[in-house]
Amino acid sequence: MKKYLFLLLMIVASGNAFAHFMWVETNPTGKINQKQEVKVFFGEYTYGLQEKVAGEAFAKMKNFEVWAVAPNGEKTILQLQPGELYYSAYFIPKTNGTYTIVLNNNKIDVIDYTQYDFGIFKTHYHATVKTEIGGKPTETAAVNADGLTVVDATAKEAKAKGETTLKILYKGQPIKEAEVTVFVADQWSKKLYTDANGVVKFTKPWDTKYVVEVTKKEQVPGKYNGKDYQFIWHCATYTLPLAKN
Repeated sequence: MKKYLFLLLMIVASGNAFAHFMWVETNPTGKINQKQEVKVFFGEYTYGLQEKVAGEAFAKMKNFEVWAVAPNGEKTILQLQPGELYYSAYFIPKTNGTYTIVLNNNKIDVIDYTQYDFGIFKTHYHATVKTEIGGKPTETAAVNADGLTVVDATAKEAKAKGETTLKILYKGQPIKEAEVTVFVADQWSKKLYTDANGVVKFTKPWDTKYVVEVTKKEQVPGKYNGKDYQFIWHCATYTLPLAKN
C-alpha cells in the first residue's frame, strides 16, 4: 500500500496524466430538436481538480473523439470547441429514447514509468454519459470493441438515493470481479466488484453527481508512434448526473 501511495503521489507531483481520468457531462434529460451541450473534462473529479484545456496535461489528451449515439445505434460525431476547463459541443436529439454520449481516446503517447516500478505503457481512455429524451430508459450503448465500457443497465429513471445497475464490458464481453470505484466530490469514494455476469449494483447515498471509474491492464506489448510499450492501461468512466427527487 505504501508503495502504491508513493507512486500515486510521484505521478501527481510530476504533472503527468496517468493519475487523472477523462469524463463527460451533459444534462440527464432533453427534448427532441433542442440542442444539448456536452462537456469533456480531464482531471481528478473527487478532488475538484479540472485541468485547463491550454495546460500541458490536457494537451497530451487532445486527440479524442466524441459521438452522440442515438437509441437506434446511429453515431453522430460532435464538433468540439476548447474552453478554459473543458471542451464543449452540442447535439440535437431527433427521437425519443436513451442517447449515449461516448468519448474515446486511444491516441496517447507511450509513458515510461519504470522508475516507479510500473513499466512502459500506452493509455486508452473511454468515457460515457447518458441523456433521456422521453420514453422509458434503456441500456446505454457499448461501442468500445478495443477496451473497457461501462454500460448503464438501470431499468428505472434515476432517482435520488435510487439503485443503479452497471455492466462492465471488456472488448464486448462482461468481466467478473472487476474493481469499480464510485467517486463523488469532497474526496469520497467506494470500491465495488462485479459479479459473474459483469454486473454491479449500488444505492446512491446522496443526491449528487457520481463518476464511476474502471481500469484494466492488457498485458500485450506493442509499438505506438515509434515507441515500444509493455502493456495497455485501459480506463473507462461513466457519469451519473444529479438525480431527480
